[in-house]
Amino acid sequence: MPVRPTAALPTVLALTLAAAGTLTACGGGSGSDPDTVKVSFKQSTDNSIKVMDTYLADIKRQFEKANPGKKVEFVPIKAPDSEYYTKLQQMLRSPKTAPDLVYEDTFLINSDITSGYLKPLDPYLAKWQDWNQFMDTAKAAAKGEDGKTYGVPDGTDTRGLWFSKDIFGKAGLPADWQPRTWDDVLDAARTIKDKVPGVIPLNVYTGKPVGEAATMQTFEMLLYGTNDGATDPLYDKSAKKWIAGGEGFKDSLSFVETVYKEKLGPDVSDALDPNVMTRVRGEWLPQGKLGIALDGSWLPQDWLAGSGHEWPEWSEELGLAAMPTQNGQAPGKVSMSGGWTWSIPAKAGNPDLAFEFIKTMQTKANAQKWYIANSGIAVRKDVADDPSYTDAQPGIKFFTDLVASTHYRPAFPAYPKVSTAVQEAMEGVTTGDMSVDEAAKGYDEELKSATDDQVIQK
Repeated sequence: MPVRPTAALPTVLALTLAAAGTLTACGGGSGSDPDTVKVSFKQSTDNSIKVMDTYLADIKRQFEKANPGKKVEFVPIKAPDSEYYTKLQQMLRSPKTAPDLVYEDTFLINSDITSGYLKPLDPYLAKWQDWNQFMDTAKAAAKGEDGKTYGVPDGTDTRGLWFSKDIFGKAGLPADWQPRTWDDVLDAARTIKDKVPGVIPLNVYTGKPVGEAATMQTFEMLLYGTNDGATDPLYDKSAKKWIAGGEGFKDSLSFVETVYKEKLGPDVSDALDPNVMTRVRGEWLPQGKLGIALDGSWLPQDWLAGSGHEWPEWSEELGLAAMPTQNGQAPGKVSMSGGWTWSIPAKAGNPDLAFEFIKTMQTKANAQKWYIANSGIAVRKDVADDPSYTDAQPGIKFFTDLVASTHYRPAFPAYPKVSTAVQEAMEGVTTGDMSVDEAAKGYDEELKSATDDQVIQK
């Protein structure tokens, strides 16, 4: 696979130094004070976005009021997704640095379970009545292969196409646009390029710098639309093997290649900037610089009052469309779902206190407050059925309805390595350093290595 040598060494060095800084920030470890619960979470790289900070500060006040003498200490990690995972795993390895509670992406949770970093929560969950309110699909996302549960989900998400009605109007495209096929998406981008110069027609995340966003928000949104929608094109559950890069895989790479070869996307240097997601939400969409964005349900959290990027007109200026299947075949639309969980590290010093903090976060009222604040999709049944949630802001119903067409990643321990192999293939066709066939072949080689040769051809 191609390597950009000029970037590789500084990136590794930066990660090492950043991880060291995080370890120092954690102080004496979670068990150094039996009355203090240390909570680590992913802090936005955009200093003006304080959604999580504000929410957790409110939970801290509630928790400390309800538990006199107990304190909450936050250990925020400010980093892009890929660096967050690295720093978090560094912290989890030692009781000196492990917090009491951590924010885990569901795609990584099985890898951390296998590494022995997380504590099973079943004894706590068995005594917690609210656990019955959580949807089964959300519960499954936090389960290990051993059948035990290692996290409490705080919401899920779906993905679709966001588009600028102003740019579409200038391009002569309809305000109620709903593409039926991939070609419809590409044709709309070509029309924007021809008729509205100076804007980015289409953004699809790609390459290793943006990490899982490239795999899930772009590649899997394509790959899971290449077949009948009923079978998993990435992992064969019956054979318990990963699937090599076949026609659907190559077609998905071809879509990415087309976007960047025809200059329908941002400049490659911008596309491979690890902070491109912040630019999409904070700059390109609000400032009318981007025609179409293949992105997630959570974007409006950046545009709410008090966010620093207030954009109250977004629901009038942006349209929403489902991502179509490749050729319009049933079920006609595609979405991917993931989400995050709150987990207790195996080396946490105060696990009981940590679970009490989870229970405070996950009351119906607090969970609903969080779903609305971060534009999340409810995983509690009692919240999902509450009109005050479904009517809280534009877009919630659209993205909640996509749950019926959604897919979940095969979150097995090898998945993070498989995801990285996908990103390398995407980056190869994005930069033009590799053909689709070369990228697919490279993926197959990486896949065999990542999965101990547990691979089948389809």
